[in-house]
Amino acid sequence: MRDLVRKEVLALERCPHGGATSNRVIDFSTSVNLLKLDVKDALLSAYERIDRYPDDQYTMFREAAASFVGVDAANIVPGNGSTEIIRLFAETIVERGDQVIIPRPTFGEYEFQSRLFGAEPMFIKFELVKDEQITDKMLEESKILYVCNPNNPTGDLLPQETLIELARRCSKNKAFLFVDETFIELSDPEQSIADIAAKKDFIFVLRSLTKCFAIPGVRIGYGVGPAQLIELLNRARLSWNVNTFADAIGTYLLHDPKTSKYLDRSRKLIKTEREWLTNQLSDIAGVLPLQSDANFILLDISGTDFSSGELTQRMLYHGILIRDCNSFKPLGRNYVRVAVRTREDNEKLVAALKIVIDPKARESCEHYPCHFEGQDCTFCFCPFYPCEDERLGKYVEKTTGGVAWSCVDCKIIHQAEVAQEILDRILAGDELRRIWKVIERRL
Repeated sequence: MRDLVRKEVLALERCPHGGATSNRVIDFSTSVNLLKLDVKDALLSAYERIDRYPDDQYTMFREAAASFVGVDAANIVPGNGSTEIIRLFAETIVERGDQVIIPRPTFGEYEFQSRLFGAEPMFIKFELVKDEQITDKMLEESKILYVCNPNNPTGDLLPQETLIELARRCSKNKAFLFVDETFIELSDPEQSIADIAAKKDFIFVLRSLTKCFAIPGVRIGYGVGPAQLIELLNRARLSWNVNTFADAIGTYLLHDPKTSKYLDRSRKLIKTEREWLTNQLSDIAGVLPLQSDANFILLDISGTDFSSGELTQRMLYHGILIRDCNSFKPLGRNYVRVAVRTREDNEKLVAALKIVIDPKARESCEHYPCHFEGQDCTFCFCPFYPCEDERLGKYVEKTTGGVAWSCVDCKIIHQAEVAQEILDRILAGDELRRIWKVIERRL
Protein backbone atom coordinates (compact mmCIF):
# COMPACT_ATOMS: atom_id res chain seq x y z
CA MET A 1 0.00 0.00 0.00
CA ARG A 2 2.82 2.40 0.82
CA ASP A 3 3.92 2.48 -2.82
CA LEU A 4 0.54 4.02 -3.73
CA VAL A 5 0.86 6.91 -1.27
CA ARG A 6 2.54 10.21 -2.14
CA LYS A 7 6.19 10.19 -1.12
CA GLU A 8 5.75 13.49 0.73
CA VAL A 9 3.31 11.84 3.15
CA LEU A 10 5.59 8.85 3.74
CA ALA A 11 8.44 11.15 4.76
CA LEU A 12 6.37 13.25 7.19
CA GLU A 13 6.41 13.18 10.98
CA ARG A 14 3.66 14.79 13.02
CA CYS A 15 4.44 18.33 14.14
CA PRO A 16 4.71 18.40 17.97
CA HIS A 17 2.60 20.92 19.92
CA GLY A 18 2.05 21.83 23.54
CA GLY A 19 -1.21 21.51 25.43
CA ALA A 20 -2.59 19.51 28.33
CA THR A 21 -5.67 17.32 28.01
CA SER A 22 -6.23 17.29 31.76
CA ASN A 23 -7.20 20.17 34.04
CA ARG A 24 -5.21 18.56 36.85
CA VAL A 25 -1.99 20.15 35.64
CA ILE A 26 -1.12 23.85 35.28
CA ASP A 27 -0.47 24.26 31.58
CA PHE A 28 2.50 26.53 30.82
CA SER A 29 3.10 24.75 27.50
CA THR A 30 0.44 26.66 25.55
CA SER A 31 0.48 30.45 25.37
CA VAL A 32 -3.08 31.73 25.55
CA ASN A 33 -4.54 34.86 27.10
CA LEU A 34 -4.64 34.65 30.89
CA LEU A 35 -7.98 36.51 30.88
CA LYS A 36 -11.19 35.01 29.51
CA LEU A 37 -14.45 36.30 28.06
CA ASP A 38 -17.84 34.65 28.54
CA VAL A 39 -19.09 33.14 25.25
CA LYS A 40 -22.02 31.15 26.63
CA ASP A 41 -24.62 33.35 24.90
CA ALA A 42 -22.95 32.77 21.53
CA LEU A 43 -22.85 29.02 22.18
CA LEU A 44 -26.53 28.89 23.09
CA SER A 45 -27.43 30.93 20.02
CA ALA A 46 -25.47 28.53 17.80
CA TYR A 47 -27.15 25.54 19.42
CA GLU A 48 -30.46 26.67 17.95
CA ARG A 49 -28.96 26.30 14.46
CA ILE A 50 -27.23 22.92 14.62
CA ASP A 51 -29.94 21.36 12.45
CA ARG A 52 -28.75 23.54 9.55
CA TYR A 53 -25.50 23.81 7.61
CA PRO A 54 -23.33 26.84 8.34
CA ASP A 55 -23.27 29.66 5.82
CA ASP A 56 -20.41 28.44 3.62
CA GLN A 57 -19.59 32.04 2.71
CA TYR A 58 -19.30 32.88 6.44
CA THR A 59 -20.65 36.32 5.66
CA MET A 60 -21.10 37.54 9.24
CA PHE A 61 -17.77 36.19 10.48
CA ARG A 62 -15.85 37.65 7.54
CA GLU A 63 -17.51 41.02 8.07
CA ALA A 64 -16.66 40.91 11.78
CA ALA A 65 -13.03 39.96 11.09
CA ALA A 66 -12.76 42.61 8.38
CA SER A 67 -14.07 45.29 10.72
CA PHE A 68 -11.70 44.12 13.47
CA VAL A 69 -8.55 44.61 11.35
CA GLY A 70 -9.80 47.47 9.16
CA VAL A 71 -10.25 45.81 5.76
CA ASP A 72 -13.13 44.58 3.59
CA ALA A 73 -14.85 41.20 3.87
CA ALA A 74 -13.43 40.37 0.43
CA ASN A 75 -9.99 40.39 2.09
CA ILE A 76 -10.88 37.65 4.62
CA VAL A 77 -10.65 33.85 4.36
CA PRO A 78 -12.00 31.88 7.37
CA GLY A 79 -10.29 28.82 8.77
CA ASN A 80 -10.68 26.02 11.27
CA GLY A 81 -7.85 27.43 13.35
CA SER A 82 -4.54 28.86 12.16
CA THR A 83 -3.10 25.45 11.26
CA GLU A 84 -5.77 24.79 8.64
CA ILE A 85 -5.07 28.17 7.06
CA ILE A 86 -1.33 27.40 6.89
CA ARG A 87 -2.22 24.18 5.07
CA LEU A 88 -4.72 25.93 2.77
CA PHE A 89 -2.11 28.53 1.81
CA ALA A 90 0.52 25.88 1.04
CA GLU A 91 -2.00 23.75 -0.82
CA THR A 92 -3.03 26.69 -2.99
CA ILE A 93 0.41 28.18 -3.63
CA VAL A 94 3.04 25.43 -3.45
CA GLU A 95 3.97 23.17 -6.34
CA ARG A 96 6.30 20.20 -6.06
CA GLY A 97 9.92 21.36 -6.12
CA ASP A 98 9.22 24.94 -4.99
CA GLN A 99 11.58 26.50 -2.48
CA VAL A 100 10.18 28.19 0.62
CA ILE A 101 12.19 30.22 3.14
CA ILE A 102 11.70 29.40 6.82
CA PRO A 103 13.60 31.40 9.47
CA ARG A 104 14.42 29.20 12.48
CA PRO A 105 13.63 28.57 15.26
CA THR A 106 9.94 29.04 14.53
CA PHE A 107 6.54 27.34 14.43
CA GLY A 108 6.92 23.85 12.94
CA GLU A 109 3.71 23.85 10.88
CA TYR A 110 5.26 26.02 8.14
CA GLU A 111 7.74 23.28 7.33
CA PHE A 112 5.25 20.46 7.84
CA GLN A 113 2.56 21.86 5.55
CA SER A 114 5.05 23.01 2.91
CA ARG A 115 6.71 19.60 2.74
CA LEU A 116 3.30 17.93 2.50
CA PHE A 117 2.75 19.64 -0.85
CA GLY A 118 6.24 19.02 -2.18
CA ALA A 119 8.15 22.17 -1.26
CA GLU A 120 11.82 22.17 -0.25
CA PRO A 121 12.48 24.45 2.74
CA MET A 122 15.47 26.75 2.79
CA PHE A 123 16.26 27.29 6.46
CA ILE A 124 17.85 30.54 7.60
CA LYS A 125 18.53 32.11 10.99
CA PHE A 126 15.71 34.30 12.28
CA GLU A 127 18.31 37.03 12.85
CA LEU A 128 18.58 37.47 9.06
CA VAL A 129 14.97 38.68 9.04
CA LYS A 130 15.53 40.92 12.07
CA ASP A 131 18.65 42.44 10.52
CA GLU A 132 17.03 42.78 7.07
CA GLN A 133 19.69 40.61 5.43
CA ILE A 134 17.49 38.45 3.21
CA THR A 135 18.80 38.94 -0.32
CA ASP A 136 16.85 39.53 -3.52
CA LYS A 137 18.39 36.35 -4.90
CA MET A 138 16.92 34.31 -2.03
CA LEU A 139 13.49 35.81 -2.64
CA GLU A 140 13.70 35.45 -6.40
CA GLU A 141 14.39 31.72 -6.07
CA SER A 142 11.60 31.12 -3.51
CA LYS A 143 7.82 30.86 -3.64
CA ILE A 144 7.08 31.80 0.01
CA LEU A 145 8.86 33.51 2.89
CA TYR A 146 7.32 32.60 6.25
CA VAL A 147 7.64 35.10 9.12
CA CYS A 148 6.12 34.59 12.56
CA ASN A 149 5.55 37.94 14.31
CA PRO A 150 5.97 37.84 17.24
CA ASN A 151 8.05 34.75 16.67
CA ASN A 152 7.23 31.46 18.36
CA PRO A 153 9.15 30.36 20.47
CA THR A 154 11.60 33.27 20.84
CA GLY A 155 9.10 36.09 21.43
CA ASP A 156 10.86 38.45 18.98
CA LEU A 157 8.55 41.16 17.60
CA LEU A 158 9.56 42.76 14.31
CA PRO A 159 8.59 46.43 13.86
CA GLN A 160 6.03 47.25 11.20
CA GLU A 161 8.53 49.19 9.07
CA THR A 162 10.77 46.12 8.77
CA LEU A 163 7.87 44.03 7.47
CA ILE A 164 6.68 46.77 5.11
CA GLU A 165 10.11 46.90 3.50
CA LEU A 166 10.25 43.10 3.36
CA ALA A 167 6.79 43.09 1.76
CA ARG A 168 7.95 45.54 -0.89
CA ARG A 169 10.93 43.37 -1.77
CA CYS A 170 8.85 40.18 -1.82
CA SER A 171 6.39 41.80 -4.23
CA LYS A 172 9.24 42.95 -6.45
CA ASN A 173 10.64 39.41 -6.59
CA LYS A 174 7.20 37.76 -6.86
CA ALA A 175 7.61 35.79 -3.64
CA PHE A 176 4.73 35.50 -1.20
CA LEU A 177 5.30 36.96 2.26
CA PHE A 178 3.32 34.91 4.80
CA VAL A 179 3.18 36.75 8.15
CA ASP A 180 1.80 34.81 11.11
CA GLU A 181 0.32 37.32 13.57
CA THR A 182 -1.26 34.73 15.85
CA PHE A 183 0.17 36.36 18.99
CA ILE A 184 0.21 40.01 17.93
CA GLU A 185 -2.97 41.04 19.78
CA LEU A 186 -1.28 39.97 23.02
CA SER A 187 1.93 41.79 22.09
CA ASP A 188 1.63 45.03 20.10
CA PRO A 189 -1.09 45.19 17.43
CA GLU A 190 0.35 48.51 16.24
CA GLN A 191 3.06 46.46 14.48
CA SER A 192 0.50 44.51 12.41
CA ILE A 193 0.50 44.71 8.61
CA ALA A 194 -2.95 43.15 8.19
CA ASP A 195 -4.44 46.31 6.68
CA ILE A 196 -1.46 46.62 4.34
CA ALA A 197 -1.79 42.99 3.22
CA ALA A 198 -5.28 43.75 1.93
CA LYS A 199 -3.86 46.30 -0.52
CA LYS A 200 -0.63 44.68 -1.71
CA ASP A 201 -0.08 41.66 -3.94
CA PHE A 202 1.97 38.75 -2.59
CA ILE A 203 1.24 39.59 1.08
CA PHE A 204 -0.80 37.34 3.38
CA VAL A 205 -1.40 37.72 7.12
CA LEU A 206 -2.60 34.95 9.42
CA ARG A 207 -4.72 35.72 12.49
CA SER A 208 -6.12 33.39 15.15
CA LEU A 209 -8.69 33.80 17.91
CA THR A 210 -7.25 30.87 19.87
CA LYS A 211 -4.49 32.78 21.64
CA CYS A 212 -5.90 36.25 22.13
CA PHE A 213 -9.31 35.07 23.40
CA ALA A 214 -8.12 31.93 25.24
CA ILE A 215 -10.32 29.54 23.26
CA PRO A 216 -7.98 26.76 22.03
CA GLY A 217 -10.88 24.33 22.15
CA VAL A 218 -12.68 26.41 19.51
CA ARG A 219 -10.83 26.13 16.22
CA ILE A 220 -11.30 29.49 14.51
CA GLY A 221 -8.95 31.82 12.65
CA TYR A 222 -8.74 33.86 9.48
CA GLY A 223 -6.35 35.11 6.85
CA VAL A 224 -6.02 38.61 5.38
CA GLY A 225 -4.77 39.36 1.88
CA PRO A 226 -5.51 41.05 -1.45
CA ALA A 227 -8.98 40.26 -2.79
CA GLN A 228 -7.69 38.28 -5.78
CA LEU A 229 -5.62 35.96 -3.58
CA ILE A 230 -8.40 35.60 -1.00
CA GLU A 231 -10.89 34.68 -3.72
CA LEU A 232 -8.60 31.83 -4.78
CA LEU A 233 -8.12 30.65 -1.20
CA ASN A 234 -11.88 30.70 -0.58
CA ARG A 235 -12.32 28.73 -3.78
CA ALA A 236 -9.81 26.09 -2.64
CA ARG A 237 -10.81 25.74 1.02
CA LEU A 238 -13.02 22.90 2.23
CA SER A 239 -16.74 23.54 2.18
CA TRP A 240 -18.14 24.30 5.66
CA ASN A 241 -14.62 24.26 7.11
CA VAL A 242 -15.78 26.22 10.18
CA ASN A 243 -18.56 24.68 12.27
CA THR A 244 -21.60 26.56 13.54
CA PHE A 245 -20.28 26.97 17.10
CA ALA A 246 -16.87 28.32 16.04
CA ASP A 247 -18.53 30.63 13.50
CA ALA A 248 -20.87 32.05 16.14
CA ILE A 249 -18.20 32.46 18.82
CA GLY A 250 -15.73 34.07 16.42
CA THR A 251 -18.34 36.51 15.11
CA TYR A 252 -19.43 37.36 18.65
CA LEU A 253 -15.91 38.03 19.93
CA LEU A 254 -14.83 40.15 16.98
CA HIS A 255 -18.06 42.20 17.12
CA ASP A 256 -18.26 42.51 20.92
CA PRO A 257 -17.76 46.17 21.97
CA LYS A 258 -15.96 44.92 25.12
CA THR A 259 -13.21 43.28 23.04
CA SER A 260 -10.99 46.35 22.65
CA LYS A 261 -10.85 47.07 26.39
CA TYR A 262 -10.46 43.35 27.14
CA LEU A 263 -7.41 43.03 24.86
CA ASP A 264 -5.91 46.27 26.18
CA ARG A 265 -6.31 45.02 29.76
CA SER A 266 -4.82 41.67 28.74
CA ARG A 267 -1.71 43.25 27.20
CA LYS A 268 -1.08 45.36 30.29
CA LEU A 269 -1.43 42.37 32.59
CA ILE A 270 0.77 40.20 30.38
CA LYS A 271 3.49 42.85 30.34
CA THR A 272 3.42 43.17 34.13
CA GLU A 273 3.49 39.41 34.70
CA ARG A 274 6.13 38.84 32.00
CA GLU A 275 8.48 41.33 33.67
CA TRP A 276 7.89 39.80 37.10
CA LEU A 277 8.33 36.25 35.82
CA THR A 278 11.48 37.13 33.85
CA ASN A 279 13.06 38.67 36.95
CA GLN A 280 12.15 35.67 39.11
CA LEU A 281 13.43 33.16 36.55
CA SER A 282 16.69 35.09 36.23
CA ASP A 283 17.41 34.33 39.89
CA ILE A 284 17.33 30.57 39.34
CA ALA A 285 20.83 29.17 38.89
CA GLY A 286 21.46 27.95 35.35
CA VAL A 287 18.26 29.44 33.88
CA LEU A 288 18.51 32.28 31.35
CA PRO A 289 15.18 33.78 30.22
CA LEU A 290 15.41 35.41 26.79
CA GLN A 291 13.91 38.83 26.15
CA SER A 292 10.34 38.47 24.86
CA ASP A 293 7.63 40.77 23.51
CA ALA A 294 5.01 38.02 23.62
CA ASN A 295 2.98 36.18 26.26
CA PHE A 296 5.61 33.46 26.60
CA ILE A 297 9.30 33.26 27.51
CA LEU A 298 12.00 31.04 26.04
CA LEU A 299 14.40 29.71 28.69
CA ASP A 300 17.98 28.68 28.03
CA ILE A 301 18.60 25.87 30.55
CA SER A 302 22.06 24.86 29.31
CA GLY A 303 23.46 25.98 32.66
CA THR A 304 21.46 23.35 34.56
CA ASP A 305 21.97 19.61 34.95
CA PHE A 306 18.87 18.84 32.88
CA SER A 307 17.96 18.42 29.24
CA SER A 308 14.70 19.98 28.07
CA GLY A 309 13.00 16.58 28.13
CA GLU A 310 14.22 15.74 31.62
CA LEU A 311 13.17 19.11 33.02
CA THR A 312 9.74 18.83 31.41
CA GLN A 313 9.25 15.41 33.01
CA ARG A 314 10.44 16.59 36.44
CA MET A 315 8.06 19.57 36.33
CA LEU A 316 5.19 17.22 35.58
CA TYR A 317 5.84 15.60 38.97
CA HIS A 318 4.83 18.99 40.39
CA GLY A 319 1.68 19.17 38.29
CA ILE A 320 3.17 21.74 35.89
CA LEU A 321 3.45 21.25 32.13
CA ILE A 322 6.09 23.29 30.29
CA ARG A 323 7.03 23.17 26.60
CA ASP A 324 10.01 21.06 25.63
CA CYS A 325 11.54 23.05 22.74
CA ASN A 326 13.65 20.23 21.32
CA SER A 327 11.21 20.11 18.37
CA PHE A 328 12.00 23.75 17.48
CA LYS A 329 15.02 23.22 15.26
CA PRO A 330 17.86 23.94 15.82
CA LEU A 331 17.36 24.70 19.53
CA GLY A 332 18.10 21.15 20.63
CA ARG A 333 17.79 20.00 24.23
CA ASN A 334 18.82 23.26 25.94
CA TYR A 335 15.56 25.22 25.78
CA VAL A 336 12.06 25.16 27.23
CA ARG A 337 9.24 27.65 26.83
CA VAL A 338 6.84 28.84 29.50
CA ALA A 339 3.63 30.83 29.08
CA VAL A 340 2.92 33.97 31.05
CA ARG A 341 0.02 33.12 33.36
CA THR A 342 -1.57 34.63 36.48
CA ARG A 343 0.63 35.65 39.40
CA GLU A 344 -0.58 32.69 41.46
CA ASP A 345 0.34 30.23 38.70
CA ASN A 346 3.61 32.01 37.96
CA GLU A 347 4.62 31.78 41.61
CA LYS A 348 3.98 28.03 41.53
CA LEU A 349 6.09 27.70 38.39
CA VAL A 350 9.03 29.57 39.92
CA ALA A 351 8.83 27.67 43.21
CA ALA A 352 8.68 24.31 41.45
CA LEU A 353 11.57 25.19 39.11
CA LYS A 354 13.70 26.17 42.09
CA ILE A 355 13.01 22.87 43.80
CA VAL A 356 13.73 20.87 40.66
CA ILE A 357 16.84 22.75 39.51
CA ASP A 358 18.49 24.02 42.70
CA PRO A 359 20.50 21.17 44.35
CA LYS A 360 20.37 22.92 47.74
CA ALA A 361 16.59 23.04 47.62
CA ARG A 362 16.42 19.39 46.56
CA GLU A 363 18.73 18.33 49.40
CA SER A 364 16.72 20.23 52.02
CA CYS A 365 14.12 17.48 52.28
CA GLU A 366 14.30 13.72 52.10
CA HIS A 367 10.79 13.68 50.68
CA TYR A 368 11.56 15.78 47.56
CA PRO A 369 9.74 16.41 45.24
CA CYS A 370 6.60 16.53 47.42
CA HIS A 371 7.83 18.27 50.58
CA PHE A 372 10.57 20.71 51.37
CA GLU A 373 11.81 22.36 54.54
CA GLY A 374 9.89 25.26 56.01
CA GLN A 375 6.77 24.95 53.86
CA ASP A 376 3.49 23.13 53.91
CA CYS A 377 2.74 20.71 51.10
CA THR A 378 1.69 23.16 48.39
CA PHE A 379 3.38 21.63 45.36
CA CYS A 380 2.70 17.97 46.02
CA PHE A 381 2.34 16.02 42.80
CA CYS A 382 -0.15 13.61 44.34
CA PRO A 383 -3.53 14.30 42.68
CA PHE A 384 -5.32 12.67 45.63
CA TYR A 385 -4.08 15.22 48.18
CA PRO A 386 -5.62 15.31 50.71
CA CYS A 387 -6.71 11.69 50.41
CA GLU A 388 -7.54 11.51 54.17
CA ASP A 389 -6.70 7.81 54.15
CA GLU A 390 -5.20 7.21 57.62
CA ARG A 391 -3.07 4.40 56.25
CA LEU A 392 -1.13 7.08 54.34
CA GLY A 393 -1.12 10.22 56.49
CA LYS A 394 -2.72 12.34 59.19
CA TYR A 395 -3.77 15.92 59.96
CA VAL A 396 -1.04 18.08 61.54
CA GLU A 397 -0.68 21.71 62.63
CA LYS A 398 0.43 23.96 59.75
CA THR A 399 3.49 26.17 60.08
CA THR A 400 1.24 29.01 58.95
CA GLY A 401 -1.57 28.19 61.39
CA GLY A 402 -4.51 25.81 61.30
CA VAL A 403 -4.21 22.21 60.19
CA ALA A 404 -3.25 20.46 56.98
CA TRP A 405 -3.22 16.91 55.75
CA SER A 406 0.32 15.55 56.00
CA CYS A 407 1.37 12.67 53.77
CA VAL A 408 5.00 12.92 54.75
CA ASP A 409 5.10 9.21 55.60
CA CYS A 410 3.48 8.10 52.34
CA LYS A 411 6.06 6.33 50.20
CA ILE A 412 3.80 4.98 47.46
CA ILE A 413 3.58 8.13 45.36
CA HIS A 414 7.39 8.44 45.46
CA GLN A 415 7.88 5.20 43.57
CA ALA A 416 8.93 6.09 40.03
CA GLU A 417 6.72 3.53 38.33
CA VAL A 418 3.69 4.61 40.40
CA ALA A 419 4.22 8.31 39.65
CA GLN A 420 4.65 7.55 35.94
CA GLU A 421 1.49 5.45 35.74
CA ILE A 422 -0.54 8.12 37.53
CA LEU A 423 0.86 10.88 35.29
CA ASP A 424 0.06 8.91 32.15
CA ARG A 425 -3.50 8.25 33.25
CA ILE A 426 -4.07 11.88 34.30
CA LEU A 427 -2.85 13.20 30.94
CA ALA A 428 -5.06 10.65 29.20
CA GLY A 429 -8.06 12.15 31.00
CA ASP A 430 -8.87 9.14 33.18
CA GLU A 431 -11.22 9.74 36.13
CA LEU A 432 -9.51 10.36 39.47
CA ARG A 433 -11.55 7.72 41.29
CA ARG A 434 -10.34 5.13 38.79
CA ILE A 435 -6.72 6.25 39.09
CA TRP A 436 -6.92 5.85 42.89
CA LYS A 437 -6.86 2.10 42.34
CA VAL A 438 -3.16 2.46 41.47
CA ILE A 439 -2.61 3.44 45.12
CA GLU A 440 -5.08 0.93 46.54
CA ARG A 441 -3.29 -1.97 44.86
CA ARG A 442 -0.23 -1.18 46.93
CA LEU A 443 -1.86 -0.66 50.32
